[in-house]
Amino acid sequence: MSQDRPRLARTGQAPLYAEVKQAITARIRSGEWQPRDRIASENELVAALGVSRMTVNRALRELAAEGVLVRIQGLGTFVAEGKGQSSMFEVKNIAEEIAARGHVHRAVVTLLDAVKASPEVAEELGIAVGDPAFHSIIVHHENDIPVQLEDRHVNAAIAPTYIDQDFTKVTPNGFLTALVAWTEAEHEIEATLPASWEARLLSIGRADPCLLMRRRTLAFDRVVTSVRLLIPGGRYKLQGRHQPQ
Repeated sequence: MSQDRPRLARTGQAPLYAEVKQAITARIRSGEWQPRDRIASENELVAALGVSRMTVNRALRELAAEGVLVRIQGLGTFVAEGKGQSSMFEVKNIAEEIAARGHVHRAVVTLLDAVKASPEVAEELGIAVGDPAFHSIIVHHENDIPVQLEDRHVNAAIAPTYIDQDFTKVTPNGFLTALVAWTEAEHEIEATLPASWEARLLSIGRADPCLLMRRRTLAFDRVVTSVRLLIPGGRYKLQGRHQPQ
């Protein structure tokens, strides 16, 4: 961070945290801080701007929620490259979406296991309690920033080789789409806050807002997979365009 003291507007017409936001975005617009650059730490901003840590923290949280910054616990705060975009109700391969933007996709597999379906999983997959299923948890990264947590259950009777796949090389979506021609997809979307383990895997705080998409894909009357996609609100964007029938 430059040693020159950033200027705050100090007009009295805007809250102090808003003036801190303006000071930070001014440095981004000027090119001093480029996309993916690590910006000054909270301590550095407090000292440079002469404001409280609470004020700086609120400014950083709001800029992260707006997609201007990306905060990664343990690493710092970075200038965002712009939110990735995904069509709201299309079943797409996140690796292909990221590659289409000229960015690098990386998957971290935190769980890949064969399980006996619990009552909840059995209901989601349309199978009997105790029937074989697979459970995977994968964190998808875009340019090394975690942008999506994928928590998936798969009907083992339909995709028996799911457990044998290397999901650092192929996504579950890519594998399942190639294996089974799905005929229907069901979606639910809601705003939520992450659980502690989800926040840890996504390198976000427990108070950081997220979008949660629940999706089931079916091949005729059989459920192939049920997945929860947790997306940090400041890092990714869902969009859709529809025309009347």
